[in-house]
Amino acid sequence: MAKTKASDTKLAVENTAEETKVTSKKSTPSSEKKEISVEDKLRALYRLQTIDSEIDRIRTIRGELPLEVQDLEDEVVGLETRINNFTEELNGLEDQVMAKKNQIKDSQALITKYEEQQGKVRNNREYDSLTKEIEFQGLEIQLAEKKAKEFRVQIDQKSVFVDKAKGDLEERKADLAAKKAELDDIVAETQKDEEKLITKSEAAYSIIETRLQYAYKRLRSNARNGLAVVTVQRDACGGCFNQIPPQRQLDIRTRKKIIVCEYCGRILVDPEIETADAAIEAVV
Repeated sequence: MAKTKASDTKLAVENTAEETKVTSKKSTPSSEKKEISVEDKLRALYRLQTIDSEIDRIRTIRGELPLEVQDLEDEVVGLETRINNFTEELNGLEDQVMAKKNQIKDSQALITKYEEQQGKVRNNREYDSLTKEIEFQGLEIQLAEKKAKEFRVQIDQKSVFVDKAKGDLEERKADLAAKKAELDDIVAETQKDEEKLITKSEAAYSIIETRLQYAYKRLRSNARNGLAVVTVQRDACGGCFNQIPPQRQLDIRTRKKIIVCEYCGRILVDPEIETADAAIEAVV
């Protein structure tokens, strides 16, 4: 699979190099923009890689802090939502308890009313009917008291959850404030350098043609260390450390075409380009 990706990238990069040669032959009018040589493209790619690697280093200094801050922010939001939901449920249970209390009062008032009416009845039939109503209201009172008791138990349980969630929320907010302060300090130290490097990266990136830009981005995203352009080190690829044949090393040193590693697909440049590129950067 790795070799397939390397072959795809190699084909894309080398096709770009061939198209560059054809375009160079066709460009005859002196008013047209001068075609960038393959060597200049290699320098631009290596310079871009150097700058992007420095940006990666700066961002590595921040470590996992941005992710930790994001996780804490999400946790705080989650706890606040949970507390709000529990609070709404508690309010609903309190309303239910109040409704049952009112129901008990209404039943007690009816019992008093029916008892008064029992003293004024004219026959046993009316008396028995009122007695049944009194018994029914008594059962209603018992049921309402039972329900109110159940609601109070739920209120006590949910209150414990709310108190715990509030305690957790305060702890997470304190952790978040500390992590944010730490991240802000690091960002303040590195932001200016990062912004300058990003500007340089964009400038180097802009002079590379579209297909090379795509290949570079793809290589950067697939490589764990973010290296898309590497030098030949001890006769081996500086990315995957596989040996490079002598003839291919000679082709790399001539800088006449863009060559990629057959194993990892990274763009290969000769070590001497580092010295030349450093001289250019010093002038710039």
